Amino acid sequence: MEEAIAKAGALIEAMEYIRQFRGRIVVVKLGGSVLDDIALQKKLLTDIAFMATVGIRPIIVHGGGKAITRAMNKAGIEAVWVQGRRYTDERTLTIAEHTLVHDINTPICEMLTESGCDPMGLHSLSSCVLFAELLRLTGEDGRKLDVGQVGKVSEVNGRLLKKLCYDGTIPVIASVAKDKTGGKLNVNADSAAGRVAAEVRAEKLVVVSDTHGIRTNIDDPDSWVSSLDEEQIKEMIDEGIITDAMFPKVEACLTALDAGVKKAHIIDGRIAHSLLLEIYTAKGIGTEIIKN
Repeated sequence: MEEAIAKAGALIEAMEYIRQFRGRIVVVKLGGSVLDDIALQKKLLTDIAFMATVGIRPIIVHGGGKAITRAMNKAGIEAVWVQGRRYTDERTLTIAEHTLVHDINTPICEMLTESGCDPMGLHSLSSCVLFAELLRLTGEDGRKLDVGQVGKVSEVNGRLLKKLCYDGTIPVIASVAKDKTGGKLNVNADSAAGRVAAEVRAEKLVVVSDTHGIRTNIDDPDSWVSSLDEEQIKEMIDEGIITDAMFPKVEACLTALDAGVKKAHIIDGRIAHSLLLEIYTAKGIGTEIIKN
């Protein structure tokens, strides 16, 4: 009886949030071990199916860095990294595209279909909504560094995304973009998700990964912070607290907020129902980032 009452209480708590977010777009970026663990992925996609069922309009953006590295190793290609970016030649791009589309995007769509949803895979082998320009990094001596066919998202087809959402379709976007000439460029999935959220003016951006939000001390799990504003985030970047893999996630959140997205969240997808807990409860489970 007590367990049933607790469940009813959780539903009542969720009701106000369901009302608040009904009809609104929420962009969910999937990454980390969520993409490597099928059981974990199914649970998270079930949460997304629940969101769609109660009226939220989700958009999924995914990467697949670990899977791409495994596919490259299998093909006998050693990954080369330039300032944390994978050098991408033609062969590497072909492997990345195949992995992102066939090994990640298609299975996500299939699992959502099994949950009663109507997904659509959007990528460089079908309808592409991401457009990019060639990325050049700057070295310590000021010289431009070549990272191959790696791009920076310059445009998003927000009109198509919004139309799909309001027609009841869940867009599932792989992080390969097209350039102005029709060529293909590998893009960072976190950055792409930030640009997508900005373009469709989403209610929220939720970055799902392997980290339980932002810590003030990277080595201390107890230093996790539940809520930060833009100013605090920028101070943590300047102080060198937010670096490495966390930086593009935070940068994506700031991109979204600067465009009018109300809140951005970074959560640990390994925790059961972390997505629902972050959206539908007052306390949440990750780090929310808000405008000042």
